[in-house]
Amino acid sequence: MTSSFHFPVPENEITYSFAPGTKERELLQKELLHLRSKHIDIPLYIGGKEIFTDHKIDIFPPHDLNLKLGTYSVGDIKHVQQAIDAALAAKAKWSATPWQERAKIFLKAADLVSQKWRYKILASTMLGQSKNAYQAEIDAACELADFLRFNVYFMEKIYNDQPSSTTEISNKVEYRALEGFVFALTPFNFTAIAGNLFAAPALMGNTVVWKPNEAQAYSAYFLMGIFKEAGLPDGVINMVIADGPAVGEVIFNHRDFAGLHFTGSTKVFKQLWKTIGNNIEKYKTYPRIVGETGGKDFVIAHPSADVKIVSTALSRGAFEYQGQKCSAASRAYIPQSLWPAVKENLLKDVASFKIGPTENFENFINAVIDKKAFDRIVSYIEYIKSSPEVEILIGGGYDETDGYFIEPTVVLTKDPKYKTMCEEIFGPVLTIYVYEDKLFEETLKLIDQTSEYALTGAIISEDRFALVQALKILEHAAGNIYINDKPTGAVVNQQPFGGARSSGTNDKAGSFINLLRWTSARTIKENLNPPKDYPYPFMDKE
Repeated sequence: MTSSFHFPVPENEITYSFAPGTKERELLQKELLHLRSKHIDIPLYIGGKEIFTDHKIDIFPPHDLNLKLGTYSVGDIKHVQQAIDAALAAKAKWSATPWQERAKIFLKAADLVSQKWRYKILASTMLGQSKNAYQAEIDAACELADFLRFNVYFMEKIYNDQPSSTTEISNKVEYRALEGFVFALTPFNFTAIAGNLFAAPALMGNTVVWKPNEAQAYSAYFLMGIFKEAGLPDGVINMVIADGPAVGEVIFNHRDFAGLHFTGSTKVFKQLWKTIGNNIEKYKTYPRIVGETGGKDFVIAHPSADVKIVSTALSRGAFEYQGQKCSAASRAYIPQSLWPAVKENLLKDVASFKIGPTENFENFINAVIDKKAFDRIVSYIEYIKSSPEVEILIGGGYDETDGYFIEPTVVLTKDPKYKTMCEEIFGPVLTIYVYEDKLFEETLKLIDQTSEYALTGAIISEDRFALVQALKILEHAAGNIYINDKPTGAVVNQQPFGGARSSGTNDKAGSFINLLRWTSARTIKENLNPPKDYPYPFMDKE
């Protein structure tokens, strides 16, 4: 006996404020203390088994280099091959599992994220990735739960999208999993993105080899715990942390490689695409390549803009999570008439930022992720300091004594093509160019031509005609445009996220578009009244 049913339409997860006196604040602080007191030895997860290796790397919070949280095991080529074998072994049974049954696992995982595991995943993200309480909440709790719930909703919509039939012809489309395994290569900056990159293909019946960024290993451990408790079968998701080139050597030469789900740097993504192209003869099928990469995200203020909206969009958009968002505002274009007031408000905001560990909830700014990021960002700041054509309005300091702390830095340039107006820094550095009010249209064209990226942007204006003009000229300059808001903070099912040009394939995480990439459709036609002779009526004699 069979029946059809619909899962409830989900709603976006409620965001807690963690304001003083709230029970959520108390529970989170308690979990932070608990994790700080523990030492966790993080294994590889292959075929449902925990595998510990002799090669272990210590984990320290980026903001507290004297606190050892634990270690993570590093695999090698044989572990990558074992992960592929486990994924392929689990594939047939998992793909044949009814989609409703797969959905229940991911919905249970969402409930675990939002309830039982909420404070664990929040605290691990705060400690391991140096996110303050609010940034961890909107990421590791809310967005992750939203991805899991709405992906089920999108999957149901996809499966219900069927072709027309007639009284004599029955037509249907099957949305099969890809033939082979999917490789998920995930970033450090969003726990939710890491979870979605392996979970979205898995929901659609694929099995996955997942390589988290080493700097996200701590919260990755908790992600695996959530899915294990949710009942995900062994081998569906296999987590391997190993040397990138070694992983790629095995993955991209394997005949059954079927897809790449990636978020990371543009340079790495281009190299992976090139490798896949060069190996195309080796594969059973053309691999799906889905990637979201970098951004050089802009804010353009029209002379009609509200000064406080502009300054808040800059202070939040540029400096939340230390600018380590691919969507972070990193270049701004302000009209001369507004600049004095915008400058005053922005510098006042930045001067008031408190900097320090995530465990102190008064701190708006925390540490950048690691030594490599610290050194890269510092190199830009030192370059700025040596350039006579730019001025640091505030910030420019840094200290790695106890953690990788960099002051939020605001730079003013007279050159709209200055290095920090063009290149992605991925840190707390905002560069501002002041334009003549009458040159709004020319400035829009300048924005479109300045950067190779096209991820996010913000247009701030009270003039509707100016908004329409800007949207048209900047049509291809960003995959996500925000009007009278900062260029960050996409919400699942509200603002599907992704960009084009050098920012990625624009396959829109947080919508059905992304899930479609992890299916291979099969059309089935059944003739209910099949012909029994070949001639057609037009062949009859007069």
